[in-house]
Amino acid sequence: MRDRHAGTSADFGPGAFVNPAALRWLLAGGYRATPDPSLSGLATPARIALLTIIFGLSMAGLLWLVAEVMS
Repeated sequence: MRDRHAGTSADFGPGAFVNPAALRWLLAGGYRATPDPSLSGLATPARIALLTIIFGLSMAGLLWLVAEVMS
């Protein structure tokens, strides 16, 4: 991404692994604005994985809350 899309990677800084701006960009589908099939081919499964992680964490929190209320 740094080689092909310098403007996009400049938004995230040098380390975009757990950068909130990069995660927001991925969740919002910002990669679709870049006409690169390689980027969307990698970003789409990453977006699905991120949505799965967020869903799992929210369901775990809900289950914890139900357990606290019931006990």
